[in-house]
Amino acid sequence: MKAIQTNLFEGISKRLQMNESIELTTQSLLAYGPKYKHWCMAWSGGKDSTTLVTLIVWLITSGRLKAPETLTVMYADTRLELTPLYFAAQQIMEELEELGITVKIVTAPLDKRFMTYILGRGVPPPNNNTFRWCTRQIKIDPMKAELEKIFKEKGEKVLMLTGVRQGESAIRDQRIIMSCGKDGAECGQGWYQETMPESICDTLAPILHWRVCHVWEWLKHWAPLPEYGDFSTALIADAYGGDEAEEINARTGCIACPLASKDTALDNLVKRLTWGYLFPLKRLKPIWRDLRLPQNRLRKTGKESKEKNKQRLGPLTMESRKRAYKEIIRIQNEINKVAVKEGKPTVTLLNKQERNLIRSLWKVNRWPNRWDGTEPTGDVLMDTVYPDGSIQPLINFGK
Repeated sequence: MKAIQTNLFEGISKRLQMNESIELTTQSLLAYGPKYKHWCMAWSGGKDSTTLVTLIVWLITSGRLKAPETLTVMYADTRLELTPLYFAAQQIMEELEELGITVKIVTAPLDKRFMTYILGRGVPPPNNNTFRWCTRQIKIDPMKAELEKIFKEKGEKVLMLTGVRQGESAIRDQRIIMSCGKDGAECGQGWYQETMPESICDTLAPILHWRVCHVWEWLKHWAPLPEYGDFSTALIADAYGGDEAEEINARTGCIACPLASKDTALDNLVKRLTWGYLFPLKRLKPIWRDLRLPQNRLRKTGKESKEKNKQRLGPLTMESRKRAYKEIIRIQNEINKVAVKEGKPTVTLLNKQERNLIRSLWKVNRWPNRWDGTEPTGDVLMDTVYPDGSIQPLINFGK
């Protein structure tokens, strides 16, 4: 009799099926959910967090999970979402509210939003090396502030559910890497889980084990069916590459994210006939890149007595802010002219409140702390000042 050869790795390499993924999520919530009266869900509008929200709501409405005393969905409106994601989120919000689910739209304060912070206050666009301020400021901090309100109102810890998803490798390795999302994960989602204050909430990631193919199966085929909630999730695929979304596995974040080397999601989006009119959004990334150049920023002379970082580049000049503002408004108007003509969703890169704030900050000559606008621009040649205060005079080759 021929011996049957077994696979040494079969026990850990067998792939989870869709129903098994849903069952593991259910068991996770049955184990931890009853310990808390109040649940919150963090929702960015991306594929993972939308899967989380619609799945949990369906499990509750179908009777598979007992509803907590309160359930709050917190939608993080960064004001920089890709148009299909934002459009889908608006529809899903209406569907959630029809089911009696509380949805809170969480947005950064007006003066700390991405474009108002840059164009109004003159803070340079973020980069990956030394100045990554955006994720925390426009997503993490507003979520934390809203969560603190809920904690004070309820007077007890909240269970925060997130869409962090590491795939089956996290189960095998028994570890979770908390960093900026990779392999199609949502930008900042791991960081979000890592930075939530333990004093006011405990965090659970009930779709941690889900494979990306299951996420797409849920969004494109299951969630839109009446028996699984009748949610408007199919549209989300457009932001990730349409019918090829799963194969492309694009990462979505903010429109023209300064931290990403390529706008894969936007590139694939504008190739589609429905969304081709959004092509002018491709001009945003060059604006952020241009604003970081020395000639568009001020620089310390290095001779200021209280400056430790000698001759550092600083805020944007008033001229560069105004130039970028005009181009952004031009992009917005160009897109919306076509959108109105063709009956498609419009975009609002800067709304009326934000435009008014930016102009008011220009009027009062607003600069970041320890800058006043009198400093030279970064491309001006000057004496070199070393950390110890010693000075190397500029060599004038013209004499």
